Amino acid sequence: MIIYHGSKTIIDKPIVGGSDPKNDYGAAFYLSLDLDAAKSWACKHDSLGVVNKYLIRNETFQSLKILDLTNKDKYSVLNWMAILMHFRELSDSFIKTNKLVLDWLEKYYIDVTQYDVVIGYRADDSYFRFPIRFISNDLAFEDLENIFLLGHLGVQYAFISSRAINALKFIEAIDCEPSYLGHYRSLVVDASKVFDEVLSTPRDPSKTYILDLMRKDNE
Repeated sequence: MIIYHGSKTIIDKPIVGGSDPKNDYGAAFYLSLDLDAAKSWACKHDSLGVVNKYLIRNETFQSLKILDLTNKDKYSVLNWMAILMHFRELSDSFIKTNKLVLDWLEKYYIDVTQYDVVIGYRADDSYFRFPIRFISNDLAFEDLENIFLLGHLGVQYAFISSRAINALKFIEAIDCEPSYLGHYRSLVVDASKVFDEVLSTPRDPSKTYILDLMRKDNE
C-alpha cells in the first residue's frame, strides 16, 4: 500500500507523537492515500512543500489494530465528533455554553490510543466551524454527515503507535507543482460554500439537530 504525507520538509524517519497533540486524533503521523490531497496539504500555506511517499505492506497494515471511523455500519459521525471535541482546544466560553451537549457527546468517545491507526475525516482549523456549529445546534446532523461523508473535506490516516509508524518504509520525496499553490484554499472555499448554503436555508423540521438527539435519548 502506498501512502503519502504532505509537509514542508522531507521526513524519511517519522517519529511517534511528532505532531501537535491538539490535532484531530491527537499526536499522530497523519497521511493520505490520495496524492493530490497530500500535495494540497503540503502547499496549504501558499509555499511549495513536498510529499513524502511511503510503502506499508498490505499484510502488515491488515495486522494492525485499526479504527475506521468512515465505516458507517460500525460508527457514526457522533463518534468522530466526540473524539474531535476530546482533542481539540476549545474556548472556555464555548465549553461553558455547551457543557450539557459536550457531556452527552462523551458517551460516543472512543479511546484512539488503544489503536495503531485511525482512519477518519479531516477537520483542520479551516473546517472546524462545521462541528462547532453542529454542537451549537445550528447545523443538522444530516448536513454534517453529508459534508463529511461525501468527501468535501477528505479522509486522513492517523498512524498513532510505534508499531504502525515503524512499518512505514520511506520511498521518496515528491516535489509539488506550482499549480498546487492555492489548491488547498480552493478546497476550503468549496466546502465553505456548502456550509454557507446550508446555514442560509431555513431550518427543515424533518432534519435532526443535536438537541433532538439528546431529547430522544431521554424519552
